[in-house]
Amino acid sequence: MRNKLYLFVASAVMCLLVLGCSVSYKFNGGAIDYTQIKTISIGEVFNKAPVVYPPLAASFTEQLKDRYVSRTRLDLVPQAGDLELNCTITGYDLAPMSIGQDNFAERTVFTVTVQVKFTNRANEKESFDRSFKAYRDFPRSQPFVAVQDDLLREITEDLIKQIFNATVENW
Repeated sequence: MRNKLYLFVASAVMCLLVLGCSVSYKFNGGAIDYTQIKTISIGEVFNKAPVVYPPLAASFTEQLKDRYVSRTRLDLVPQAGDLELNCTITGYDLAPMSIGQDNFAERTVFTVTVQVKFTNRANEKESFDRSFKAYRDFPRSQPFVAVQDDLLREITEDLIKQIFNATVENW
């Protein structure tokens, strides 16, 4: 009888501890103080890379806007948001990654660089102006024009994650 009572009390205490304690992780705009920051403005992305792929700037702009609208509670405004992002594509490069026995590149690395000017009007210390890079490599057996769009999708997603994390996640 005494063991049953002890087991019942121990179980009740454990239940209360488990129900009373919780750990919460947020990865969606977790560092945003929504009492001070309510809006974001994202300017059109400009492409000033030496090699310009015409659809990239518009696609990058829309995907960047979609990320902030879908993963934060910020309202997107045309200008003068509490947070402001201005991005410029400054690099669109292909370079040999490894040279084969025939002195030709076995793999090629494709790199896109984006310069980001981020302004946080609520906390100027968090503002920055810096570049972000992402790359993917591909084998020489695949012509660049055949893999370019797929690689760009992956690179763009990577760059947008980096920018999002640096601006509102403070990573």
